[in-house]
Amino acid sequence: MPATIFIGTERLSIMWLQKEICLPAKPRGFHLVTAELLRELPELREFKVGMMNLFIMHTSASLTLNENADPTVRQDFESWFNRAVPEDEPYYRHRDEGPDDLPAHIKASLLGASLDIPISNGQPRLGTWQGIYLCEHRDHGGSRRIVVTVQGE
Repeated sequence: MPATIFIGTERLSIMWLQKEICLPAKPRGFHLVTAELLRELPELREFKVGMMNLFIMHTSASLTLNENADPTVRQDFESWFNRAVPEDEPYYRHRDEGPDDLPAHIKASLLGASLDIPISNGQPRLGTWQGIYLCEHRDHGGSRRIVVTVQGE
């Protein structure tokens, strides 16, 4: 239920939406998931203006915004991160879940667990070439849960 706020004589209806979206398991790599997420958010159309927060509920996967047109960008991201944070380093102590586990935690911390995206006229206000990436850092990460929180009018 929206809250009604008056600023001067103008009436604003503030709404909140929170929803958990489960994305199916994806192979290791960087995946464009903008359309997949928006299919699960038909309620977004009700927001004239607002902010959307996406929060991934995992420590070995992350979210980021980047190029939405050329898939080689996502391939290059995966190559760069694998070189920057290699597996099987002798100084790693956290090894219980396999050689990709600690590097996945480091990559997830570097990229981050959440995104804030403005909403305009029922749509995310992304740049022409921007898309939302699910960054899967494990060889077998499984499904991933994302909490979406939208606040606006």
